[in-house]
Order: sequence, then structure tokens, then C-alpha cells
Amino acid sequence: MTTAEATEVRPVTLVTSDGERLEFGCAPGRSVLEAAAEAGAALPASCKQGTCGSCHASVAEGDYELGAHSPAALPPERRAAGEVLLCRTFPRGPLSVTLPYDGSRILRGGIPRRQAVIVALETVACETVRLELRAEPTEDGGTDCQFDPGQFVELQVPGHDAKRAYSLANTGNWEGRMEFYIRLRPGGLFSTYLRERARPGQTLTAFGPQGAFGLRETGLRPRWFVAGGTGLAPLLSMVRHMAEWQEPQPARLLLGVNTEEEVFGTAELDAVAAELPGFSHRVCVWRPGPSWRGPVGTPADLLAADLAEAPAAPDIYVCGPPPMVDAVVQVAARAGVPAEHVFYERFLPT
Repeated sequence: MTTAEATEVRPVTLVTSDGERLEFGCAPGRSVLEAAAEAGAALPASCKQGTCGSCHASVAEGDYELGAHSPAALPPERRAAGEVLLCRTFPRGPLSVTLPYDGSRILRGGIPRRQAVIVALETVACETVRLELRAEPTEDGGTDCQFDPGQFVELQVPGHDAKRAYSLANTGNWEGRMEFYIRLRPGGLFSTYLRERARPGQTLTAFGPQGAFGLRETGLRPRWFVAGGTGLAPLLSMVRHMAEWQEPQPARLLLGVNTEEEVFGTAELDAVAAELPGFSHRVCVWRPGPSWRGPVGTPADLLAADLAEAPAAPDIYVCGPPPMVDAVVQVAARAGVPAEHVFYERFLPT
């Protein structure tokens, strides 16, 4: 590499799914994600370290270097197909990238930051809690908390600089409400805070809403939702949104957990079913005890059986641990569901 090449700013063009173009320069040693932020555009992302996969996109043209990343965040076959993680993408020359979301998901001027008070913290299943926050008024006195179903918020761990991303389970509102379902991880930084120190009335710093995962407008095609554990949260937000707006697409939700002690969210799903015609839901357990009377297996197993009887391919929304997401994607492909009908978000323990 010559001295000129080492200092040359590379032009980057991003094209959103609705045709919006964003052009900026990327200095050597800077990732596309960093360069976009420096140009005033915060792209959907979470960990920014190549481990979560939320900043995935597809390179349309150009040469680049892809830095170290988790294969769970970007599987080898998707990397071979031209997909990248923008937090680990370093242009070597002019680069054109196709983004899998529309321009409204790009935050101009940075990620919003607000203070939020803990309203409720309750155990809802084995090692799973429900956390409810109320955002404090903004400088102009606003109390609203508007977001698209499927988005997430980063919560800062009190006393630390670290932040953890959690999907919102409720829908946008004017009261400042934010609801989360959080799996408590052994030794996890935020999990330890929730176990040992968190109490109603305490204040947290929230960054967001963020993220590109969400409902797509594809006409009256049925919408099927497949969740693993607390991957239910963004999908619950989506079906609650459908109920609020009385959207006409037939919908079903499949939730899977490891043991029956981990089952949660059934009352909330029952409430959606009471309000949304054409909506149904089922819960399956992978390793059931003798008292379990529901379906046994994984969400991918339920999906395979349902697809075998489906008259037409639905849209499928998936959220959960990477192995579950990968299994669902494979089941959908084997059943002939076009890849463009499948929308997913993997989450990794933090």
C-alpha cells in the first residue's frame, strides 16, 4: 500500500430498501459503521464488536476487508454470499452497500438518550424477569415513547459505562412506557444488577429506540412469528401492534422454551388473541417434565409441521438464540419459503 492509499478517504454509498441513498467518506482504519456515525447517521447496530449481527448488510460493489467477528453473527455461507457486518467492514476503495431496512431506521443526529425510572421488576419464569420503565420528560416536556415494533433499547448498567440491548415488548405510547423481558445470565453485568440491586424508583439511562427488525408491508400475506425464550419480546410487540391497529393479516405465534419452568407470556398472548381476529399461538417445551401437556419439541419442529399444511408461504418473523434462528431459517428454506419472506434477529448472551 502506498502512502497515498494509506491516507485516502474511500467513498461509501449506502442504499436503503426504500431507495434512499447515503453517501460519505470513510477514512482508513474506520469501519463503515463508524464513518456513517461521523457523518451524522447512526445505523442500526448494537454490540459494535462483530458479535450480535444487528448491523448486517450486503455489499453490492467494491473491495473491502472484513474484520474479526463471531460466526454466529455472520455465518460463513452468508459471508460467502456477500453479506457483511458494517461494524467490521473496512473499505479498500469505493464501496456500495445495500441495507436491509428503509431510511426511517437511520438515526440522524445520533442515538436518543433519556432517563427512565424503574416502575416494575418481577419474576415471570425461571431466570426471566419483566422490567417496566417510564421515561422521564424530555427537555421540551414530552413524555412520549414512540418506536416501531421490533426495535430495542440499550440500558446502561448503573455505575458502569457498559450498555446492554433489550427488545421492547410493548408498543409505542404517549406515557413513556418501556417493557422488557430479560433472561438473567449467570455472572452477566446487567443480570447481576437486576438480581441484587435494582428496585422500583431507581433511574436508568436508556439509549434508543434503535434497530431495523420489524414488520414489513407485504400485503395480506399471513404473518407467522417464531420465538425462542425472551426472543418473544419483539414479536409480542409486533402482534400487539397488529391488535391495536386491527391489521387484517392472519397471524400465528410459536414460542419455544427448554423446560416448562421457563414458560412465560401466555397471558399476554391470550390478550392479543382476544383482540386480534385470526391470531393463534402455541407454546412448546424441548425437555418437558411429566406434568407438561402441551407440544413437545422446538419452535422449528412446530413450524415444519405447520408449513407442511400451509396453502401458501407466509412471512416468517424469527427472534431467539442463533441455533434456533438458523434451524427455523433452514426449515423455511426446505419448505420452499422464499428467503425474502423470512425476517430474523439473532441475540447472543451479554
